[in-house]
Amino acid sequence: MLKTTKLALPLLFLWFFLCCSEQKPGAENNSATPYTLKIPSNLGAMPIPEHNPLSKEGVALGKMLFHDPRLSANHQISCASCHQPSLAFSDGLALSHAGQSQQRLTRHVPQLTNVGWNKSFFWDGGAKNLESMVFGPLTHPDEMGQNLTSLISQLQQDELYLRLFAQAFGTDSIQAAYLARSLAQYMRTLLSANSPYDQYIRGEKHAALSKEALLGMALFEKKCASCHTFGKGENDYFTDFSFHNIGLDTVYSEDEERVFMGRYRITYDSMHIGAFKTPTLRNVAVTPPYMHDGRFATLEEVLEHYSSGVKLSYSLDTRLRAGENLGIALEEDEKKALISFLNTLTDTSFISQTTP
Repeated sequence: MLKTTKLALPLLFLWFFLCCSEQKPGAENNSATPYTLKIPSNLGAMPIPEHNPLSKEGVALGKMLFHDPRLSANHQISCASCHQPSLAFSDGLALSHAGQSQQRLTRHVPQLTNVGWNKSFFWDGGAKNLESMVFGPLTHPDEMGQNLTSLISQLQQDELYLRLFAQAFGTDSIQAAYLARSLAQYMRTLLSANSPYDQYIRGEKHAALSKEALLGMALFEKKCASCHTFGKGENDYFTDFSFHNIGLDTVYSEDEERVFMGRYRITYDSMHIGAFKTPTLRNVAVTPPYMHDGRFATLEEVLEHYSSGVKLSYSLDTRLRAGENLGIALEEDEKKALISFLNTLTDTSFISQTTP
């Protein structure tokens, strides 16, 4: 979660757990039902941490928590408030001010598409896994602003949550670690790989891409895939999970605890100044605005940046320097073809998810 949104499990589904389980809070429970991810063939196996295997009970609990505004200090903001399914679990704003303090945030809300494969989280990679990542937005005063001790105490008074945590983790005591694990389990189920591109690349019946989109895919492979990697049928993540300075600025402010300095904030490596995480381009057409600060409103603006707006700095990625030339050479018809291809990465089944 790197900002927030709202959803809830149907009562019938919740009461199914309540009525069918003989376990009481406090009883040892080793009977959580394994949850099997149905991973499309053009995505590799997802790494699942040994200490947090997916279970049906854990995923359902995580989904309920994800959409529960009680996770915020004012009980008005859920994870889903800023990670909305129709926007591929992003919020459509450059810099949100929907948090507890109503102060404008310093970074753009990223989408939560296929995050189970991510090797780090936040724009600077400040969290190494989903379980630790969730505490950032939960406790940040400008996001959900929660005091974890207070939150756990509140949840502990809820008999429904007591029962669900017991079913998922075999515990009679709700703990912050279990809350984080359940949220992480749910987010690992947010799989997107059923776009027109995916259907075409898997050779599914009636799947086809336009001539312009196919040209765009060839251009993308040549000019963009070194960072937004894809395998045309294998490991199609559209990100290298790494960090790059793409020439957005020449000077990177040290204000706000160096959040504008990118990966440097974590590593203190001068070559990481201004380097931000490569986002996945899956569902990119429905997740504007773009960049870590949401400065570009359209894909056309993004391509114009790469074509003519790249700025030179010490840590600029070498792939954007060719002698005295900066950026990526793109003709107008090539830009149109690239955007046509990027539109084929929209997974309508993923973004049309609603609360069951």
